[in-house]
Amino acid sequence: MGETLPQKLPVHLGIIMDGNGRWAKRRGLPRSAGHAAGAANFKKITRYCASIGIRYLTVYAFSTENWTRPAEEVSALMVLFRQYLDEALRDFRDDEIAVRFLGDVSAFPKKLQELIRETEEISVGRTGMVLNIAMNYGGRAELTHAFRTLAQKVKDGSLAPEEVTEETISSALYTAGQPDPDLIIRPSGEHRTSNFLLWQSAYAEYVVMDILWPDFRPEDLNAALWEYANRSRRFGGV
Repeated sequence: MGETLPQKLPVHLGIIMDGNGRWAKRRGLPRSAGHAAGAANFKKITRYCASIGIRYLTVYAFSTENWTRPAEEVSALMVLFRQYLDEALRDFRDDEIAVRFLGDVSAFPKKLQELIRETEEISVGRTGMVLNIAMNYGGRAELTHAFRTLAQKVKDGSLAPEEVTEETISSALYTAGQPDPDLIIRPSGEHRTSNFLLWQSAYAEYVVMDILWPDFRPEDLNAALWEYANRSRRFGGV
C-alpha cells in the first residue's frame, strides 16, 4: 500500500477527535496538554485531507455534553479554541480552506463568538475543502433545532405538515446543502457515535481505530481510507 491512496475517496469525511485526555494521562500530563496536542494534530490532519482531495471534513471539537467537564478544563479549552482560530485565520487562508461551524455558538464567550464569525466571513468565496468544526454540537440538539424551525414554519403557514420530508429536515440542519458523510473515523478505540451527526450518518461507514487522537497520523488516515474503499456500500439494498 505504501503512501498510495485508493481511487475511491469519501466526498465527506467525519472525524471524532477522541482520546486527548487519555493521551495526557499516560504521560503524566494535565488534560489541557492533551487538548493542546490534539489541536496541533487537528491542523496537520486538516491540511492533509485538503491536499488529497477530500471535499468536506467535519471534526467533532466540543460537544454539548462537554460542558459537564471540570471548569478548569473547559476554561483551558476556550483559550485553546481562541488561539487556534486566530491561527486558522492566517493559516487556512493559504490553503483555500472554507471554515464553517456546526452547533450553538451563542453559549461561548463573546470574544470566541467574534472569532467564529470572523473566521466564517473570511472563508466566504474560498474554493478549497469545506471544514466543518462542530463546537457546542450534539446530534439531538441539532435535530431539536431543525424540528423547531420547521414547526414554526408550519405554525406560520409557510409550510404544510405533509411538506415535512427527509429533504426539508436535511435543509434545516447545520449541514444544509452539504452531502452526508460517507466515512466517519473514530480514533481512541471507543465504539460509540457520541451524538455525532445522527441524522447525516444514517448510511455512513464507520472505522474505529485504537489510536488516541494526538497520535493519529496521515498514514493512519490512509489505512482508514483503504478500509473504506474496500467496503461494499449497499445503502439498504442488496
